[in-house]
Amino acid sequence: MLQMFAQSPDAERLTDSAEIDRLYRRHRFRVMLAVTLGYGLLYTCRLALGVVKKPLIDEGIFTPDELGLIGSALFYSYAFGKLTNGFLADHVNIKRVLALFFALTAVCNIGMGFVASVGFATALWGLNGWFQSFGAPGGVVAMTNWFSNRERGRMYGVWSTAHSIGEGLTFLVVGSVVSYWGWQAGFWTPGAIGIATAAVSFLLLQDRPTSLGLPPVADWKNDHYETVTKQDSGSVFRTQLAILKIPAVWILALASATTYVTRYGINSWGILYLQEQRGFSLPEAGTVLMVSTLSGIAGAVTYGFVSDKFFGARRPPANLIFAIIEVIGLLLFFYGPNSMPVILVSMVLFGLGMTGLVTALGGLFAVDICPKRVAGAAMGVVGVFSYLGAALQEHVSGVLIGDGMTMVDGVRQYDFGPVILFWIGASIVSALLAASLWRTHLRD
Repeated sequence: MLQMFAQSPDAERLTDSAEIDRLYRRHRFRVMLAVTLGYGLLYTCRLALGVVKKPLIDEGIFTPDELGLIGSALFYSYAFGKLTNGFLADHVNIKRVLALFFALTAVCNIGMGFVASVGFATALWGLNGWFQSFGAPGGVVAMTNWFSNRERGRMYGVWSTAHSIGEGLTFLVVGSVVSYWGWQAGFWTPGAIGIATAAVSFLLLQDRPTSLGLPPVADWKNDHYETVTKQDSGSVFRTQLAILKIPAVWILALASATTYVTRYGINSWGILYLQEQRGFSLPEAGTVLMVSTLSGIAGAVTYGFVSDKFFGARRPPANLIFAIIEVIGLLLFFYGPNSMPVILVSMVLFGLGMTGLVTALGGLFAVDICPKRVAGAAMGVVGVFSYLGAALQEHVSGVLIGDGMTMVDGVRQYDFGPVILFWIGASIVSALLAASLWRTHLRD
């Protein structure tokens, strides 16, 4: 049974250059469509909890501390799964395994709509995180197989719009569903989306080009950074272990972790903040955060284009630019006037800067500085730290918000001051760590 999910063997090499070009053009488009829209739609299965937090608190089903525990379970399992599934992704049939994991995360969301126990909800949401964790390394392995070095930044930027697509659907569509039909629908709707996404992804995806008789994409495009070293020419597993000896990988992992503290601080608690601190309704709060996701689409594409075209595929200069934009957006969001135009501008800046940084620190930079045939492992190592940061955020944010919650004349009041400093501080640390990699070199 496990053989069904093994990497497809190489087919006999095609010699007709016109046929090779035709197959590459056809499958590259289908692969990008599957990994971008598929991963984006599956994001609704990850962020649903953030939309339903206020209804769950108001109905007395869970407290902020309990929601922090449940939410952190997804991130801890996601972090562990990002490592194991990142290494796994370099060895399996991406077409079959990615579709399977998409379906399983959808099933977890459907189950959450029937749960009112903290323990069971924590276990199920944690399981959801592990299934979700194959999406990013699986998508990156697919892109690395089908796109060459000097076009990968642009393609990675396009793929990174998936984050924003999923976030926008969650905040707007799922938020509207919850406001009409209650918190259970906030889980069942993403579950239905996930089932459909799994089926479509299976139809569109292909495994490696060589399994179709095509040459490796670097040969097809004649696009190599440097000669493969002796260290890179050993077994895949040995090369996977070798990336652990690259100091830049560890610094990048820490930079990504602190970026994810802020990213998921806003994603997980931003709607609650806007409802309780700014007085917005759930649809209004969802619309505000959707603006950040729309600007995030532009941020991801712009980051890939800017770093490829203006900096010769060097990521650090672009990282610094996007980090400054993101911090300005955060300061305006939390400390600016309670005016809808100002808040919308702040979300445009935050989404633009944050998604650019997630594009680089969350994966693209790691793929650049590691051997390409172990792209999944590179994503896995960085992903562990990224989602440990997200998990730490979820727990710490829940505690800080819970400690700042008081009842005054039967009305809940919140003090978001400490948690805001926690989120902004993490972004500043991330920018400093990323800047320390200014002279890091790229590899084939």
